[in-house]
Amino acid sequence: MQHVPQAMMPHATDAQREKAMRPTITALVLTYNGERLLDRCLGSLAFCDRILVVDSFSTDATVAIAQAAGAEVLQRKWEGPGPQFAFALEKISDGWIVSLDQDEICSEELRDSILAATAADSGKAGYWIPRRSWYFDRFLKHSGWYPDHLLRLFRAGRMRVEVSGAHYSFHPDGETGTLTGDILHYPYESFRQHLDKVNDYAQKGADDLRAKGKRGGLCAGLCHGAGRFIRIYIIKRGFLDGRAGFINAIHGAFYAFLKHLRIEEGDWGRPFEHK
Repeated sequence: MQHVPQAMMPHATDAQREKAMRPTITALVLTYNGERLLDRCLGSLAFCDRILVVDSFSTDATVAIAQAAGAEVLQRKWEGPGPQFAFALEKISDGWIVSLDQDEICSEELRDSILAATAADSGKAGYWIPRRSWYFDRFLKHSGWYPDHLLRLFRAGRMRVEVSGAHYSFHPDGETGTLTGDILHYPYESFRQHLDKVNDYAQKGADDLRAKGKRGGLCAGLCHGAGRFIRIYIIKRGFLDGRAGFINAIHGAFYAFLKHLRIEEGDWGRPFEHK
């Protein structure tokens, strides 16, 4: 976006002049059945010049909520985070991009940091942002969950997406900085939902490891499960997060156990010709 000379905006307010003088900011949110928090997510991004929602044909009120928030909504069948982000990023040609998940909220402090960073035009490719996640009865301050810096503010065309199993991450093409203010993350609404995601992520992780030729099985599952519990609860001081820290560590251990166990799935009795 080109800067607009102030002389061409004689009746504009200071806020309008400031907005015209900085590069465009586009908010990007991928969605699927995200009605639980989408209104808060998009509301926290109202400072952006454009909000782009790429939806995977939700069956709840997600699309209606996004449209009511003034977002531009595109729909595309889900084929994984890599293809979905590739599709979305093709629709953003310049300026800055703020990427949030549908269960995340931009805090007011972070909003101010984003506006200051984009106005400064430092030449950086992107900025790492701390994310604070709620689990059970609190925001986790330990357990390896905080500050959980993620590259979520970046220039169009100066970032690549990498996918591993069910997880994705952004990687910058150039120098980066770090912002203050948190992304507020509410990943689960119940233990059942967490366990459902553990099951899904473990399967995708096992499939990914199997495709890479990794070996698994019972011993591998037990070793990785125990190692993950020790890492989350002891090394990352999950014990300081109270009950939530212990419950989260148990779920993390079960995820690692399942992922490595399922690499060698077995035939489960097929072809069922037992005498």
